[in-house]
Amino acid sequence: MLLDLLGVVCDGDTPIAGAAKAIKRLRDAALPLRFVSNTTRSPRSKIVAQLAAMGIKVADEELLTPAQAAIEWLRRHGCQPHLLVHPDLEAEFSGLEGGSSKAVVVGDAGEAFGYASLNRAFRALSAGADFVALATNRIFKDADGQLSLDAGAFVAALEFASGRSPVVLGKPSADFFLSALADLNCPAADAVMVGDDAESDVAGALSAGLGAALLVRTGKYRPGDETRFDPAPTALVDDLTAATDWILEARRTETYPADAL
Repeated sequence: MLLDLLGVVCDGDTPIAGAAKAIKRLRDAALPLRFVSNTTRSPRSKIVAQLAAMGIKVADEELLTPAQAAIEWLRRHGCQPHLLVHPDLEAEFSGLEGGSSKAVVVGDAGEAFGYASLNRAFRALSAGADFVALATNRIFKDADGQLSLDAGAFVAALEFASGRSPVVLGKPSADFFLSALADLNCPAADAVMVGDDAESDVAGALSAGLGAALLVRTGKYRPGDETRFDPAPTALVDDLTAATDWILEARRTETYPADAL
């Protein structure tokens, strides 16, 4: 089981109704879990603490974020980062300053996005730095309940200006999903993803070979999202509680329920 966080388990600092109980049901059923989040504004330790404050206990090793994947990528390639990320995330990349080459790392920088910061990143790319995107999500549900621009728009701007395509480390990268499953020693065909983003969570998971991907009507979901991207969701469900019902029934019968789209 792979679960998105924002929009599935919680909205900001508020748990989504029934989510904690649904996660407990999954744990009680002995289903291995990983929480795969494209959140790039907070360090992993803060995310784990926020979940604990909501009554949802998640171990460090159960949470996979793009920043974690980026740190591993930078070390593997011997690169020091040129960061265009949220200020709260910068400390995660400490200790990587001694690389022999550079890589521009772009996440959801929030208010730190601006002409000057984007132009510095562009100039670094023009000088030969590698290009790493933590995620390419188009939108996210903001604290005021409205949709806001996510990092994908700024990644696209740098891609257009530089003529360079980024290495994408978060969802919908197949490597991101498969890395979580490798840690569980689980074949992709035996895994289910639950998310509120029809493109990154659902189509991304199915394109990576996961057996099923469920789209919830919470979080950033808007009516019609289930028809906008290919592959389409295996099923459209109300929330994580309904997704858990679907998953446990599929496990009991060893088939996908008949309400699939």
